[in-house]
Amino acid sequence: MKNILIAALLGAAALGAPVPPAHAQDSAWDRLHDRNTAMAALQPRWMAPLIQSDSRLAQGLRLSVSQSTAPGAATISYGNNHGISLIAGTRFQFDFNPPAFFRNHSPTLPDGWGNASTQVKFRLASGDADHGNFALTAMLEHGFAPGAQQNLLLTSYNLPKLAAGKAFGRFDLQSTLDGLLPTAKIAQQGRAIDWNLTGQLRATSHAWLDVENNATFLIGGPDGGRTQNFLTPAAFFVVKRKSWGPKHSIAVFDGGMQIATSRFRLDNHNLITEMRILF
Repeated sequence: MKNILIAALLGAAALGAPVPPAHAQDSAWDRLHDRNTAMAALQPRWMAPLIQSDSRLAQGLRLSVSQSTAPGAATISYGNNHGISLIAGTRFQFDFNPPAFFRNHSPTLPDGWGNASTQVKFRLASGDADHGNFALTAMLEHGFAPGAQQNLLLTSYNLPKLAAGKAFGRFDLQSTLDGLLPTAKIAQQGRAIDWNLTGQLRATSHAWLDVENNATFLIGGPDGGRTQNFLTPAAFFVVKRKSWGPKHSIAVFDGGMQIATSRFRLDNHNLITEMRILF
């Protein structure tokens, strides 16, 4: 019941949030594009990182597949905990991430579904290239309790986040800080604090390169007191029509690999590939 109430509240907020004014003759698709167009004048124009959350608001669809290697298993995640994002007004973004399906090439780990999750983002402050070129956003993600066969957390969870970024011409720095808070069974799974830092370069008008540092500090549970750290080089290529305008969609093909740099690691060499459709 608690999970249903949370989902209902997020949906009500999305329906009740203000939207940019639109002309009566505009189609629903035009009005949908108007939301990203309105945000372009309020925030920087960098690329959302591969792992960490973006401190800007944007709407689109992310289709992602990842492959990770752990002792005794090679796991493929179809979905990789990404889904659809929609903007409401100029302050809110609402995400729904359907459960990923995990294919474990292991004699001991069953295949199964992960956690579905929802997320709300609230833009605290931001500015475009003429007004500071920065973004600061608060987020709250809620992951729903898993089904019978799943490969992630044992219970539902809450994940509050704070994300910030600053651009300097063709280069930008982005960072997030969040806390993973399971709602029960803390002794079995513990809690975690994540800190991510990304340095990104716009190499050409269509290509972006970045390197992320992803650090997880485990608290309680079987691995309490340990730290897992990854370096994640990634590349992004933007595809858009020659006559592209603000109301046209954009496709982004991107990928990268998480490489463990800490002695303790639950997995390593995690290859991530994506296609993003921004509309």
